[in-house]
Amino acid sequence: KRPGASSRISAAARQAAEQKRLQREEEERKQVQQNRAVAPTDIVSAHYNAVPERGRDWRKTESKIQGLRSLNNWIKSCMIQKFSPSDDRDYRPIVLDMGCGKGGDLQKWQSAPQTPRLYVGVDPADVSIDQARGRYIEMQRRRRGPRNAKHLEAHFFAQDAFGVSLANIPIVREVGFDPHAGPDTTGAITARFSQGGFDVVSMMFCLHYSYESEETARGMLKNVAGALKKGGRFLGVMPNSDIIRRKIEQHMKGGVKPSEPTKEDSPPAGATAGDDDWNPEQSLDPHAQNDEDDWDPEKPLEPMQAANGGNDDDDWDPEKSLQPAANGTANNDDWNPEAPIENATSGEEKPKPQAKAPALPKEPLEWGNSIYKVKFPESQPLPYDGVFRPPFGWKYYYYLEEAVDVPEFVVPWEGFRALAEEYGLELMYRKPFPEVWEDEKDDYELGPLSERMRVKDREGRFLGTKEEMEAAGFYHAFCFYK
Repeated sequence: KRPGASSRISAAARQAAEQKRLQREEEERKQVQQNRAVAPTDIVSAHYNAVPERGRDWRKTESKIQGLRSLNNWIKSCMIQKFSPSDDRDYRPIVLDMGCGKGGDLQKWQSAPQTPRLYVGVDPADVSIDQARGRYIEMQRRRRGPRNAKHLEAHFFAQDAFGVSLANIPIVREVGFDPHAGPDTTGAITARFSQGGFDVVSMMFCLHYSYESEETARGMLKNVAGALKKGGRFLGVMPNSDIIRRKIEQHMKGGVKPSEPTKEDSPPAGATAGDDDWNPEQSLDPHAQNDEDDWDPEKPLEPMQAANGGNDDDDWDPEKSLQPAANGTANNDDWNPEAPIENATSGEEKPKPQAKAPALPKEPLEWGNSIYKVKFPESQPLPYDGVFRPPFGWKYYYYLEEAVDVPEFVVPWEGFRALAEEYGLELMYRKPFPEVWEDEKDDYELGPLSERMRVKDREGRFLGTKEEMEAAGFYHAFCFYK
């Protein structure tokens, strides 16, 4: 018997159900934002769990930031293909993906020059882990090619990778994990045989969450160093602290209005695309060497007048008086220590009082464009000179169209590099996203890949907008080796 008209769901009913679903998701997001007493890792997990899974078709057809999504994915593919291969053709790496999310990089690893023989994904968001497992199952079901094609074995675990040791995961222990990685109690790196068994540790768009405190930052690096074998690679992408530092300096000195979008930072001073003489320890801030207004908190705000009347004489005599003699002659060797100080000439110019420090901006720091925005909380004082002391706990809010809105933390680059060295991790590579694009877009392998991933057209033109490239410029890519 065919169902009657009353059994059919009307368009209005479907629309009402969809409206209720959207309302429920919005209430969940608001509840997450109100719950500030929860640990930062739990807050991040709750935010990501609340993000709906829209699917690949939606991202390709309905997304308003298709160009930015494509560029970000292509840069992650660049990092995987540049730093995971080995000269050994039979080499198949073992990969640990810390902060794997919904498994968005699975296909990138499957398509790498050497497909990993084992992939372990870890993320604190249990809903994201369930979606990653589902994506892996679907990827295996749709797998094409010969039967003897290399197979990617993947396992997923819902666990905090910052505050909890990854040695708690059985397969991580089976591959190899050194629970004593990092400096000992004296601060020295212990010289012992490494027990780590992973060839690559990847952290894409998640490392900055660990900088909520020194404890979580060290916990993250301890897991990275403990998992890596000697010679293994630690690669990833995260926000560029050089960009943040420059914005703070401009804001504190009144150079930029808080809500005014600013021009993106250019590549390093003197660097050109394809420049092989790049120094990984050099700051990526192009204004670092040319900013004549750098404020030094240990220097007086008014230049001190020389004791000899302005003549910068290196033959200064520490036994001579810094005050003119009573008779008006300078450098009088017959100075009488018993004479009263009031004998100085009445016409002597009194020292000028020091100038007051510039007034701090009244509005909170904020910048961005129509698709992204960075905002620092009004309750958090900003460093006047752009130097983050201490280097942990500097919260800001990052808003991106169609993405999760969650508090993030500044990762001061030089401090992070020094901390990584304490765990035996040496810097190999570091470049901002726009520079990665300029360097690799014409590569004989990565160039055609960017066309297939819809980052550029056949003429080599970037398919995204200027605002999308500006948003991408907030990030940089890095790679360390153990």
